[in-house]
Amino acid sequence: MEKKKVLFVATVVKTHIMQFHVPYLKLFRQMGWETAVAARNDYADPADCRIPYCDAYYDLPIARIPWKTDNFRAYRMLKQIIDREDYDLIHCHTPMGAVVARLAALGARKRGTKVLYTAHGFHFFRGAPARNWLLFFPMEWLLSFVTDVLITINREDYARAKKRLHPKRLEYVPGVGVHIRRFQTDRAAGPDKRRELGRTAEDFLLLTVAEMTRNKNHTTILNALALLKDKPEFTNMHYLICGRGETRPALERQAKALGIGDHVHFLGYRQDVPALYGCSDLFVFMPYREGLPVALMEAMSSGLPVICSRIRGNRDLIEDGVCGVFAENRPQAVAEAIVELYWDPRRREELGKAAAEAVKPFDDENVHRQMKEIYLSLL
Repeated sequence: MEKKKVLFVATVVKTHIMQFHVPYLKLFRQMGWETAVAARNDYADPADCRIPYCDAYYDLPIARIPWKTDNFRAYRMLKQIIDREDYDLIHCHTPMGAVVARLAALGARKRGTKVLYTAHGFHFFRGAPARNWLLFFPMEWLLSFVTDVLITINREDYARAKKRLHPKRLEYVPGVGVHIRRFQTDRAAGPDKRRELGRTAEDFLLLTVAEMTRNKNHTTILNALALLKDKPEFTNMHYLICGRGETRPALERQAKALGIGDHVHFLGYRQDVPALYGCSDLFVFMPYREGLPVALMEAMSSGLPVICSRIRGNRDLIEDGVCGVFAENRPQAVAEAIVELYWDPRRREELGKAAAEAVKPFDDENVHRQMKEIYLSLL
């Protein structure tokens, strides 16, 4: 009997396929399927691109910007692959990965291939710039007619898709899942991690885990801390930034110019993120746009109290004042929220405990079970 075949398509490998989809490649391999991935090799050293449970990998020049000519080349390459390999399922991710894949699979759908698309956060959302609606909504509206299953990961996107898009089937799945047990760290180990970071038990540690991009908006947090630099609370306050990205040089310059450079620590990419959650006092997260943020779910899993922006995705996870605190996305509001929780350790503890409970439905076992049911229903 010939093996069934599945293809996963996304814009990039390292920062998407490897972060979110290896469990599903493993699932299909365990079911006896042949697995394939088509995405751009975004490793600094291309030789480092080794995808577990993947039988065939295709390096496609998919670009994030729609009008890049690389996307037309990626379409032609992917269409040839799909027509040749005759996949049973194609699961596409990321806006441009999904655009290229659904166009390339038009003929395959007529032959019986099922096409799934997981929207990790539509670019058109409440409060999005008009250009996002003008560019991305028409594409998603048109391609929804050739999507067998559209999967949304937050309630706002689900409601909008139900009202305005036309997939053959619409599903809500709570994110990509977070391995809650990994982040239920023993906070008693916190002092050791603090010493490793050059911090003491008396220090008040704020943490952000996010790539350094304009959207993640570290700059508002830095400006908030600058408002506190002459206050007594700031003396032992330190801000840890975990991640990498193109805005790091500008953020380092900003911290220095604001006179808070000695209190801001750029940790870069880390393998010890659970321990960083475990040794911190407060998670601060003020992005402009999210689908369903993994870092926020990780912080909640660790029992860390949270201050975050009131945006799509964050609203799916946080009930204001119960398992976290929403702050307006401006420095003064963030500074006030930080000071309020600084002086109230009991409330921080209550918020952290409630967060750990609230995030349980987003556990990866639950998400993987739902995705398996969707896959099997298509066979």
